[in-house]
Amino acid sequence: MTAPHQTTAAQPGGQDSTVIVSVDAMGGDRGPATVVAGIAASAAKNPDIAFILHGPEAELRPLVERRRVLSGRCEIRDAADVVSMEDKPSHVMRHGKGTSMWSALEAVRDGEARVAISCGNTGALMALSMVRLRKLPGVNRPAIAVLWPSRNPNGFNVMLDVGADVRADAHDLLQYALMGASYARNGLDLPRPRIGLLNVGTEEHKGRSELREAHDLIRDHAEAGKFDFVGFVEGSDIPGTVADVIVTDGFTGNVALKTGEGTASLIGELLREAFKYSPLSRLASLLALTSLRRLKKRIDPRRVNGGVFLGLNGTVVKSHGSADETGVSAAVKLAFELARSGFSDKVAARIAAAAELANTAPDNGASGEQK
Repeated sequence: MTAPHQTTAAQPGGQDSTVIVSVDAMGGDRGPATVVAGIAASAAKNPDIAFILHGPEAELRPLVERRRVLSGRCEIRDAADVVSMEDKPSHVMRHGKGTSMWSALEAVRDGEARVAISCGNTGALMALSMVRLRKLPGVNRPAIAVLWPSRNPNGFNVMLDVGADVRADAHDLLQYALMGASYARNGLDLPRPRIGLLNVGTEEHKGRSELREAHDLIRDHAEAGKFDFVGFVEGSDIPGTVADVIVTDGFTGNVALKTGEGTASLIGELLREAFKYSPLSRLASLLALTSLRRLKKRIDPRRVNGGVFLGLNGTVVKSHGSADETGVSAAVKLAFELARSGFSDKVAARIAAAAELANTAPDNGASGEQK
């Protein structure tokens, strides 16, 4: 129930153009003030977004009321408990009903919001998402997909899985390919994405047996799945132009993601040190200021913040735990665009087809116009 004097968001069934985003305000490293600042920044840029914000009402109300742009566009749902980064997923599944994370997912489950966002514990969020939203029929393991800066014309590649599950057999990797292709169509506007399977080399005889089996499965279902399979790719191809979607297991994907983030941070630090080395280098930095700002924006991980949980009955975006205002706003933008495109329904249709694809010949695969 909405408390007295609380600002309320437009509800589904009201303005058709309004997308309701359910936001877990707690659990991030920087606290709820940063989350509120991030959603306010998004609200200022997009009049078609409204929010349901979950967390301790006494703490959230003053933060929201200080942001005039959120007036009438942000409903607060009181949730006294918080899922910490140290909480085990199994514990949260048993005792997490009163938490802000649980409440945020319930709003999507009940149809009040189109998508949920949380900066909190990834393992707990995935576990609760599977319990409250349930996996799509035919999905064995959900995946987390991220946008990776690349040299492709659109500026990004999709990579999945990056940590939902450390294991993946050949059929899981086929499902990842189909889900990733749908994400690329709807998130990057690529009618026929190119799929690559991450391996230690590009030769077909290399890699573990499940990778070689997955190679053949993905290849055989490319036409029915409406994507182009480029075969095995290597780590250097993740930011490259060979593929639009990189498919891998969650262990490998998470290691690659964290390595990439750490490398980007190191390069930034080394550049700053280099330009401080001498008066001449400091002058050079001033002359190159515009180019440096463009480079920073291009590789800034905050601006592509948000891993999308794929394979669930609902869309969930996992924001980085250390996200600042810019990062939270980027996650909101991603959530809004996916919700507006009907992404969840399209993935559900594609996964329903995937169950048939995995057990039929390519020319007897999915039909229809699902993206």
